[in-house]
Amino acid sequence: MSYHTRINADLEKALHLPLAKNSRYILLSDCHRGCGTANDNFLKNEYLYLAALKYYFAHGFTYIELGDGDELWENRSMKCIREMHPESFALLEKFSHAGRMYAIYGNHDMVKKCRSFRKKNPSDLPPSYPGIILKDEEQKKDICLIHGHQADMLNSTFWRLSRFLVCYLWRPLEALGIPDPTSAAKNNTKKKKSEKLLTQWAREKNCILICGHTHHPMIGFAVSENSAQNQTQVKAEEEVSPYCNTGSCVHPYGITGIELRNRCMSLVKWSMSAGEDLTLCVSREILGETVCIDEYPF
Repeated sequence: MSYHTRINADLEKALHLPLAKNSRYILLSDCHRGCGTANDNFLKNEYLYLAALKYYFAHGFTYIELGDGDELWENRSMKCIREMHPESFALLEKFSHAGRMYAIYGNHDMVKKCRSFRKKNPSDLPPSYPGIILKDEEQKKDICLIHGHQADMLNSTFWRLSRFLVCYLWRPLEALGIPDPTSAAKNNTKKKKSEKLLTQWAREKNCILICGHTHHPMIGFAVSENSAQNQTQVKAEEEVSPYCNTGSCVHPYGITGIELRNRCMSLVKWSMSAGEDLTLCVSREILGETVCIDEYPF
């Protein structure tokens, strides 16, 4: 099965949501919420995540999680994850009860699509979908949302094998500083290959594609993981891309996501900063330029 076939198959089963002038969506991915062990990469950024969710709830955003919300390769049960992060799940349930939360499953939480897993792990949160399509009410450009693992056979078709390798081989080696070679986020060759294939699919389908998976934030044009200072130079050298990426919630410098407001997209970063009085606070920063759907030339 080709990556085209995998993406098309998942989007055929996608949930459709409206995209209008007054729509407000916040797209986050790759939280990898864990059980509080040394492998729980979400733990160090949880307060940033809580601050971001409180902001988005107060400002009328609908939260869409683009996969790998929970780390279910290294952990087989949701119980310990929920017990470790009660504040985060309380906020997610607040969005859910307000009808303002939707989720996609990724390779690390693909088990959520299995009926047996859902039966053993009942939840007040909405079910996860293979994809979501934001239907443009002006019929100019739909936005397709998937996790992005569909571009990699090892993390899609053979996800059970990858889960086994991560759980029983690479997890203990990661503690020794050896990166997981199955991960697109930790393997630049796999990352670039996935991004190339996803961009190609979006161009052929004439739509905007937003993913997670690679942990590499970008919107319209490539954005550095550490800075957006070179955005103008990048924009001058590269043409607009139909492929965007939310980044992740587990980077050392903070969390990134994509805000959709008034049919325009902004890449945002939430991080810790110091005020003039030397107090620490959470800051929200827009990286690069806001890109409106109507500006896409294709």
